[in-house]
Amino acid sequence: MTELIVIIFTVVYLGMILGGLPFLQLDRTGIALLGTIALVATKAVSLEEAAQSVHLPTLILLFAFMVVSAQMRLGGFYDGLTRWLAGLRLTPPLLLGALIMTVAALSAVFSNDIVCLAVAPVLIDACRSRGLPARPFLLALACGANIGSAATLIGNPQNMLIGEILHLPFTGYMLEAALPVGLALAATWGLVLLLTRSPAAEHASAADVTVQEESVALDSWQTFKGLAVALTIVACFLFTDWPHEVVALIGAGVLLTSRRLHSRQMLGLVDWELLVLFIGLFVVNHALQKTGLPAHMVAALGNAGIPLQHFAPLVATTFVLSNIVSNVPAVMLLLPSVSHALAGPTLALISTLAGNLFIVGSVANIIVVDAAERRGIPIGWRAHARVGIPVTIVSLAIAILYLAVRWHAG
Repeated sequence: MTELIVIIFTVVYLGMILGGLPFLQLDRTGIALLGTIALVATKAVSLEEAAQSVHLPTLILLFAFMVVSAQMRLGGFYDGLTRWLAGLRLTPPLLLGALIMTVAALSAVFSNDIVCLAVAPVLIDACRSRGLPARPFLLALACGANIGSAATLIGNPQNMLIGEILHLPFTGYMLEAALPVGLALAATWGLVLLLTRSPAAEHASAADVTVQEESVALDSWQTFKGLAVALTIVACFLFTDWPHEVVALIGAGVLLTSRRLHSRQMLGLVDWELLVLFIGLFVVNHALQKTGLPAHMVAALGNAGIPLQHFAPLVATTFVLSNIVSNVPAVMLLLPSVSHALAGPTLALISTLAGNLFIVGSVANIIVVDAAERRGIPIGWRAHARVGIPVTIVSLAIAILYLAVRWHAG
């Protein structure tokens, strides 16, 4: 049975690397689900065991914040804020900086993927209306959202997972991440300005095809309601010890009880595929853990002088795995092997910051690139890497230096 589990695990994670499997119309979610089905069907994992392997608090927290973000999208908050930001009488470099800080703050609460999905199309239209090139601003959007999401334990799926599994204190993590994230955002602003043509000197290409999508009008009440619930949830996280997933779920329930927004609209914006991906990976990773092979591999690495409980090996492994299988699967693989008090913040910061390296390193990157492509603004992997690689190197250097000091002090 061990051999069968290893084969299924290998196929699933090969799919995570490739984004699919040859000759089959499967994405990462489909592969993870198929792996789970294979494990249950072959009785390598019982149905009860599969259910118990799923970390329900993480799924509930993720679902609840998807509902909160749906409220903000349907209320026109993201569209209205982006249009307001673009209308500020700032010079292009200052506007770029304001964009980075704004999307970083939004991503810390509402998730980087959601922010990029909502902001990217409005940002393109706003840049064109001001005669500014969209590419530097789009690259800044992706990088800023990814980095900003590392600031809290609710900014992205992998941070939610880390926080829930390791029971990290919400306030403690925020204080831990504030300095490296803040410095990384400042560095990103400078690097985007340096590595892209000056926004003030460049004009939108005539080849760019203007594609206007219907924007969502700002609904003041729905926006206020969403913000009030989101801020209340965060306040509870900061100042109480109430279970995070229960608080967030209650907030989602409050938003679903609406006289104007139908629950079908709200739930239609929930990323069910991501939730299924989490479920599948929980089961597949549990099956491998129960074989005892991961524990033997960690012990072997330790005997070879590469103990994952130490800082440098953990950083290197997190960075490499995050860029091979993406950050959520990488974090799931590494979580059972970490024990140091600062391992959680290290996993969260390194796996998130590593996502800026290439387009495929983060779903937020893919969302921005796809939105640009639909509007005739191609952002190829070279154009992204020209900014993404330096941003990743500098932001990781900042985080590693900070974390190394903290590990040494601890």
